[in-house]
Amino acid sequence: MESPSPSPLSPPIIAEAKANEPSRLQSAVSDAYRREKTQLQPHPRAEGKQTRNITDVEQQKEDFLPEDYPEELLPPQSVPSAHIDAPYCALGEQVRIAVILTASIASIISPFSTGVYYPAVTALSKDLGVSVSLINLTISTYQIFQGIAPSFVASLSEKYGRRPAYMLCFIIYFGANLGLALQDNYAALLVLRCVQSTGSSGTQALGSAIVADIATRADRGKYTAYATIGSTLGPALGPVIGGLLSQFLGWRSIFWFLLILCTVLALLMGAVFPETNRSIVGNGSIKPPMWNRSLYQVLYKNSTPEEVHTLTKRNRTVNPFTSLRLLGNKENFILATYTGILYAGYAAVSSILASQLVLRYHFNEVQSGLCYIPLGIGALTSRWTMAVLIDWNFKREAEKQDLSIVKNKQQDISRFNVEVARLALSLYAVLGCCCCIIAYGWAMEYHVPLAVILVILFFTGNILTSAMIPIAALLLDINANNPASASAAVNLVRMLLSAGLIAAYTPLINAIGIGWTSTMTAGVYLAFAPSIWIVYRFGHGWRIQEAEKQKRDREKQTATS
Repeated sequence: MESPSPSPLSPPIIAEAKANEPSRLQSAVSDAYRREKTQLQPHPRAEGKQTRNITDVEQQKEDFLPEDYPEELLPPQSVPSAHIDAPYCALGEQVRIAVILTASIASIISPFSTGVYYPAVTALSKDLGVSVSLINLTISTYQIFQGIAPSFVASLSEKYGRRPAYMLCFIIYFGANLGLALQDNYAALLVLRCVQSTGSSGTQALGSAIVADIATRADRGKYTAYATIGSTLGPALGPVIGGLLSQFLGWRSIFWFLLILCTVLALLMGAVFPETNRSIVGNGSIKPPMWNRSLYQVLYKNSTPEEVHTLTKRNRTVNPFTSLRLLGNKENFILATYTGILYAGYAAVSSILASQLVLRYHFNEVQSGLCYIPLGIGALTSRWTMAVLIDWNFKREAEKQDLSIVKNKQQDISRFNVEVARLALSLYAVLGCCCCIIAYGWAMEYHVPLAVILVILFFTGNILTSAMIPIAALLLDINANNPASASAAVNLVRMLLSAGLIAAYTPLINAIGIGWTSTMTAGVYLAFAPSIWIVYRFGHGWRIQEAEKQKRDREKQTATS
């Protein structure tokens, strides 16, 4: 006997559900179901497997939810009792690590394309018949687009999924590298570097979003560290490979190498990388649309029952200004600005290292490129230092604040002071950053043995990355509904700041020396450090006030509707 078609909820029921407090929204909707005696009618797919139940009732539940409604309070699209205890992510831990590492490798193309370019600056200047300053301008414009483009890619990925956004990035990046390898004039170089930046930079925002898609807050430190491996190794490996290619094969070989790297990454992700956007696949158990599937998913259909209630579906629009809107939140703005300042110092150290080694130690391109390795290894080892510590501190604070942590279950932080859990250790790391930057500058100034420089570079990479990881994790925690856009907002701030600092660094070194320039950089770190303490102290209260304001606004809208 066929189940009767579900009757839509009457307007009074919808109004009642709207008027309830957010924490009681799910129970209000459930009461509405019982009173209307609505039955959900399944609509199986052509494959005949168990599938989500889509009804007009469920659509009405979605329609009055704002796009930025807290993820923890979203009602299910259906409420099969057998699936209430579904895990936050249906993928196994090893698969999750593999997914994030793949995304991290993909994100390497943005900083790698910057670093690999440094050793070729002099050769490009000679071959194109322009000054070194004009070639350096292509570095600045690259970084400006590196800050702007992710806002568009992030918004696209929130609506259509991570995989289509990745493929678009690879297509743009491939075309730009092909043009760069074949061009022979400065105007083409300048324009194509901007296009190259547009294609590569979105991959970093997508990597951070994937962490939010598949990792709970209690484990986010570890997974954030995995996700940042590519972006931290890129600046270190780029000059090494760029120096080798430029010296032995010429500067055009750099862009052919990047084209091949792009092709390999696109094939890898196209073949096995799964869609992770929770508004499309829920906890990973829901079958995505065809264009969101990997080749593996197309060839080997998954028969795992779908956990429909994990789907957090919203009616999104592609809006690149979402990132700017997120920066309008004072907590987001402070965190993005300070992590941008930290990253700018890291980028400045990377950008002048090769030229300083050539000037002070008379190294060639290959030798100076190899000296970037300790910087990258230091950043990589932050996975086993700060990432472990912030997960430990999160669990410690959860115990203090009576927040229950269940493995692979998301935690509700609406009343949890996550700012204390994340930022307590970052404050100590900032002090370490200041010491490392000062030590680096004065060691260069006094021409100490190279071994000392390399040791300092290792600790600089480790501690600078360690200072940024907790801030990145906190930004994902408090922007769970827009992780890609939040990452793009941070990227916008840090790229604009780093472009400015890199442009100013060489003139400053020429004017006052690298020792005092590094001391000034550390002074900026210290001058803005109180902003992190302000978020540590008041951030939780700000979030509660914002949630209460949103609640009042919704009640007013309900009363007037």
